[in-house]
Amino acid sequence: MAVILRPWAPSDAAALVTARASAHDLESQFIGADVSDEASAAEYIASTLLFGDRTKNWAIVDEGIAVGNVGLTAIERRHDTAWAYYWLAAQTRGRGLATRALVSVAEWAFSDGLFRLELGHRVNNPASCRVATAGGFIAEGVERQKLRYGTDRFDVETHARIASDPVPDMLGLDRIDV
Repeated sequence: MAVILRPWAPSDAAALVTARASAHDLESQFIGADVSDEASAAEYIASTLLFGDRTKNWAIVDEGIAVGNVGLTAIERRHDTAWAYYWLAAQTRGRGLATRALVSVAEWAFSDGLFRLELGHRVNNPASCRVATAGGFIAEGVERQKLRYGTDRFDVETHARIASDPVPDMLGLDRIDV
């Protein structure tokens, strides 16, 4: 079955609950949000994951099930910039899905007129760094103690990709729906 990107739908609520519960490290993706049951997950999808003017989120769908998210936020048309992000359920990691999704969304963003995409990852998250680097995002520096989760602070490495950077040599997703 095809791996695709498509907008989130209320019918993805059960898959979102399962994905969130699959890994402790996803906690930071849902700070302050309750996605512990289908009703709350459906509400989260409706309030946070649906397309807006300054935010776009796509479900990463594998074998017909939403297993992750790739998105753009802080979409700013004056300077043609946006902030990219991604996450995957634990059982689907290590297959290149996040990288392929990131590359696909970057190509969509550049074709939509954006010029610069940025992203950041905690320096203690080497898997996210591998996704960013494989996706053509070049490391630009470390922002010291930028993020706070609870009482812990984390350094963040920032990466960027611009429209004139080469497209990473990799297979894309089977389909991206916008």
